Amino acid sequence: MTSTTQPAAVTRAAFGHFLSIPLRWNDMDPYRHMNNARYHAFFDSVIMHYLTVVGGFDLLDGPVVPFTVENCCRFHRGFAFPDVVEAGLSVARLGNSSVRYEMGLFRAGDEAVYATGYFVDVFVDRISNQPQAIPAAIRAHLARLCAA
Repeated sequence: MTSTTQPAAVTRAAFGHFLSIPLRWNDMDPYRHMNNARYHAFFDSVIMHYLTVVGGFDLLDGPVVPFTVENCCRFHRGFAFPDVVEAGLSVARLGNSSVRYEMGLFRAGDEAVYATGYFVDVFVDRISNQPQAIPAAIRAHLARLCAA
């Protein structure tokens, strides 16, 4: 599968964090390639991994949580079982209460980007759902991934 939208020379070097995700048989669709909804799930997984596992963000009990308000995926090549996906993450914009993540999905051992996309998260108060400043510790952690 090849998209009519060409990736803008996206390379692995554009991303400061990677998460390896082995494909499962049930990630495939009847056309024998990875179902399109899985691309968004892998984007979400690399973000949550960075925030919680690497950054120590308390997603379950913290007073502030990130809500995704916008996302996009551009398909460039198709994955197939048993590929291992390497999801790359960077931060394109770090605002007061929002962050725009940029992601790239690569097949392990392949330099070509298979999908690119972005998510915009707004950090909100867990109870009121009103925007809140990104907590200082998470802001510092996210700043490490800011694109040049």
